[in-house]
Amino acid sequence: MNINNSRDQLLVNLMSAAVRRNQVLTGNLVNQNTPGYTRQTVEFEDILAAEFRSETPDLLSVEPVVLDDILTPKSADGNNVNMELEMTGLMQNRLQYELYSTILAGRMELMRSAIQGGR
Repeated sequence: MNINNSRDQLLVNLMSAAVRRNQVLTGNLVNQNTPGYTRQTVEFEDILAAEFRSETPDLLSVEPVVLDDILTPKSADGNNVNMELEMTGLMQNRLQYELYSTILAGRMELMRSAIQGGR
């Protein structure tokens, strides 16, 4: 097993994207009462999937992209933060991060076991 396995690096990249998404969602919540604030989203998984389908995929080069959400309707003060949407996003993001970290921890445990000769 290669210690610098690209699958492990992909898991680390997925975790990093989840951290970035958490920052953006938290920022949205902080600004829920800021007039004119446009909520932001993080695109990563869709970009990763598109790269995977490309002719010569380079999955490790994919970076999360922060976008302004122009689709969610704005309130009278020009703000479009939806607390329910942000909280749901935070919960989903937490579950994804935990999944990625659990998979990575399991892979590291397998590596440690292989190095120690299965003891």
